[in-house]
Amino acid sequence: MNIVTSVTDLIGKTPLFDVTPEGLPKRIRIVAKLETENIGGSVKDRLGVYLVKRALEEGKIKNGGTIIEPTAGNTGIGLAIAARHYGLKLIVTVPEKFSIEKQQIIGALGGTVITTPTEDGMDGAIEKAKHLHTEISNSYIPNQFKNPWNPKAYHKLAQEIWQSLDGKMDEIVIGGGSGGTFTGVVEELKRHDASIRATFVQPEGAGVFGGTSHDYKIEGIGMDELTPFMKEKHIDEVMMISDERAFSQVQQLAQNYSLLVGSSSGAVMEAAIKRGKQVEGPYTIVTIFPDRADRYLSSGIFDERWKK
Repeated sequence: MNIVTSVTDLIGKTPLFDVTPEGLPKRIRIVAKLETENIGGSVKDRLGVYLVKRALEEGKIKNGGTIIEPTAGNTGIGLAIAARHYGLKLIVTVPEKFSIEKQQIIGALGGTVITTPTEDGMDGAIEKAKHLHTEISNSYIPNQFKNPWNPKAYHKLAQEIWQSLDGKMDEIVIGGGSGGTFTGVVEELKRHDASIRATFVQPEGAGVFGGTSHDYKIEGIGMDELTPFMKEKHIDEVMMISDERAFSQVQQLAQNYSLLVGSSSGAVMEAAIKRGKQVEGPYTIVTIFPDRADRYLSSGIFDERWKK
């Protein structure tokens, strides 16, 4: 029997799952990396532990200090796991409108959640974090959206994909919120094989690459501009996905495979299927399901209106 003694041993080594739907051309395969299986339920568990470990190693924070981060949720959960593991305190600043489930999970893991006015958006949460940083000694703001360590947290994820498939893959389809997962995975995969195609998934309504900005319900991905560590040369195609198609895929993944995933997973699944219809086999498309559905129940992720 394998007995685990550290929570960090429950992060990574997640399974690949074949989600190839009926109706695709012959010898097209879609497989998803189930980051839902990390202990905190998302791909951001990798980021939380990596950022805190590096901050301690680089002297950005000392033992017993306080991590402060403006975040809408999953990064906060990953940081809460890391903070407890390394004996640190955690404060997250969150706009009121974001998932109450994520806020409750952060609190359950020992983090302190401070909400900021919805109308101030993430800018309000960022300003609150900066203010707290000036007041609290031995504190550190990782700032996932600008931290060059962010992509490096996902190199191991790319290595797991490469090794599991023995390098036999043709394309990676990933969504982006900070762009860290996309950048880290793609740059590492292209180091192995520069011909691997990379599709960057965004919600319809995200303003990145000059898109028309408007509200959207997909959570976890969506950018108005590229973050400093992203490189356009790594992006072969940007695919915009509607709320309706993303949420419909969430329901189909639950019904067909018993996979309970968030709306960003539905978006990348829709994008992967679109790509599968555009290519000829043999062709293997890999995507990443970033998190679980249970943290979005209050937002109506399984509402009847999304069924198709």
